[in-house]
Amino acid sequence: MKATRYILGMALMGLPLALGAQEQAKDTTMNRTVVVEQEYTPDIMDAPKINVLPRVEPPTVSKKEVEYAAGVLPASQIPAGTMKPFSGKEEQQKAQPGYARLGYGMFGNLDAAASYQLTPSENDRINIGFAMDGMDGKIDMGEGLEKWKSFFYRTRAGVDYLHNFRNLDLKVGGDFGLSNFNFTPLAADGKQKFLSGGLHVGIQNRNKDLPLDYRVETNLLLYQRQTDPAGNDGQEGLVRTKAEVSGRISDEQHIAIALGMDNAFYKEIAFKDFTSVTLNPYYLLQDESWMLRLGAQVDLAFGFGKGFRVAPDVKAQYNFSDSYLLYAQATGGKLQNDFRRMESLNPYGQLYEQLDATYEQLNAAIGFKASPTDGLWFNLYGGYQNLKNDVFGFTDPVIGGDMLARLLLLQEDTWNMYAGAEISYSYKDMFGFRAAGVYRNWDTDENKEAIYGKGDVLGFKPAFEGDLRIDASPMEALRLSVGYNYTSRTKVEGEQADPVSNLYVHGSYELFKGITVYARLNNLLNKKYQYYESCPAQGFSVMGGVSFRF
Repeated sequence: MKATRYILGMALMGLPLALGAQEQAKDTTMNRTVVVEQEYTPDIMDAPKINVLPRVEPPTVSKKEVEYAAGVLPASQIPAGTMKPFSGKEEQQKAQPGYARLGYGMFGNLDAAASYQLTPSENDRINIGFAMDGMDGKIDMGEGLEKWKSFFYRTRAGVDYLHNFRNLDLKVGGDFGLSNFNFTPLAADGKQKFLSGGLHVGIQNRNKDLPLDYRVETNLLLYQRQTDPAGNDGQEGLVRTKAEVSGRISDEQHIAIALGMDNAFYKEIAFKDFTSVTLNPYYLLQDESWMLRLGAQVDLAFGFGKGFRVAPDVKAQYNFSDSYLLYAQATGGKLQNDFRRMESLNPYGQLYEQLDATYEQLNAAIGFKASPTDGLWFNLYGGYQNLKNDVFGFTDPVIGGDMLARLLLLQEDTWNMYAGAEISYSYKDMFGFRAAGVYRNWDTDENKEAIYGKGDVLGFKPAFEGDLRIDASPMEALRLSVGYNYTSRTKVEGEQADPVSNLYVHGSYELFKGITVYARLNNLLNKKYQYYESCPAQGFSVMGGVSFRF
């Protein structure tokens, strides 16, 4: 009887302590938050590769619940003794606000970056950033052709300021960009310069007691193409506005409407000014097992482009057995082909005419994602994608009677079926790997009236994209990575462009606290390939540098 009373008493005494431990959110003497930072892995510029295809966005999976030991332990003495609290002073580790990096290598490869965060008060934050990368060297153009004295430098700088008011956040910022590069000798051996700048102002609600949640931002974006050999130099100005208002029906449901508007105007170029409006109403349901989004994308255009388009905005996922889920989507929408996007698609592409927006009429997919054990994830998916006015590069071989090639940016409707898989594993901070691949089967209509053919439209579309990377840290200061990127091109009428095949090794070592040296060997197999048509990439190259945290 006495033993029963004792056990019951111990259980009642421990109950408030257990409840308090579950409710406590701040750091304690027994638990604290640790900030883990990983060294930035620089990429040598091997003629910048940009994946422009919209990808399936796998949904996130909720973490597994922590299981607490709730059993009653026998006492070694009566009355039972309690653990004395540790009285040492604990402070949460803070990330260092400053970072700088400088590297240089073969083909004049340059890698420079710097950033700093200022926190004048608990409610203010200022971020300042700068980056410059590029190359300057001779690239082999092939048998019987002279080497291309290629150079390509990108410079980016920006600053943004965030202030937390009681009921809203205010964000103000600005950015600057400059791209300098030259064309191949087969494209009239000309030069190009892209100059860009932008200003941003936005506010976002912080008061969650209001019946409506909101966020609004506006951006002034300026861009200039200065020396386009095709003759379409000019300036583009965009006023890009975004807003969203949502209301909660219950703890698990809410409805919202998002608005986007672009006002474009041009100078020194024969392009039409236009206004583009996007409306996105949707309903969202989220609980422990289900996520369901039902909506639509409604796009309007005035002044230039197709006036009215509609695409679905539907996503669903079902989470079962903690870390296993099924998901499906049917999405779409407008991709505005402004000067910024055309540079990201193909900086060497020249303007032949004003391009309408690319419209993803449908991107339907279904997939399964799971984590059978801690650190291991895999994702299987497949689907169908339909693109209206997809952008491609067409090599026009005749300029003024001379046999010189210029890469023109043109448009055509395309579609593809795709299937992909991804697997990743990480063990603490010592070992990890990731393997991913996606296969696409492209097609397009045969346009006999156009100056280009089916091979021109699809010739540089990726048929298979594979990526493999292994990371290891045999000691705390040393990090090593080995990776392989492979992209095969679509085969059309028996012809196929050379695949991208890049085997690389990267390593970094922390000499002193906050000072790290790094090196990267790129294209170890010295393969010849092109990211952009008629523009060969670098061969084998080495880069090294040093980074600082302060």
